[in-house]
Amino acid sequence: MGIEIERKYLVTGDSWKTEVMKALECRQGYMISDRKRTVRVRTLGETGYLTVKGATDNISRMEFEYEIDKSDALYMLMLCDHYVEKTRHYIEHAGMTWELDVFEGPNSGLVMAEVELESETQLFELPDWAGEEVSGDERYFNSYLSRQPFSTW
Repeated sequence: MGIEIERKYLVTGDSWKTEVMKALECRQGYMISDRKRTVRVRTLGETGYLTVKGATDNISRMEFEYEIDKSDALYMLMLCDHYVEKTRHYIEHAGMTWELDVFEGPNSGLVMAEVELESETQLFELPDWAGEEVSGDERYFNSYLSRQPFSTW
């Protein structure tokens, strides 16, 4: 069983831009999204993914992610009613890979970073651009943002 353990932060300033190793366009849609489960399809660069996630417990949840053909992912996205579009930037900081998302469309203006951990108690160094932690705030879950965009808050 796969377990995702991640912490999320709002991003302050733009000093992170000098640290970006690569950036990929991302579009993700939600086939199912409720408190117990999420089924998501995503294109990230030239690759497609199908992901099933369980309910969040603190900062952990079950996650099963499968690479699929991008053309299949594009067709599956047509089955989705709710989407999130963003550019994902990858940044190495103090031995950890951070994924920093710059949201587009109705979520434009939101910039958020996350780091995946091996355990909930793992220590790590925060970059200077990491602001308020929003790990437990459901409004910052991508599935929520697909239905209630940042611009409507």
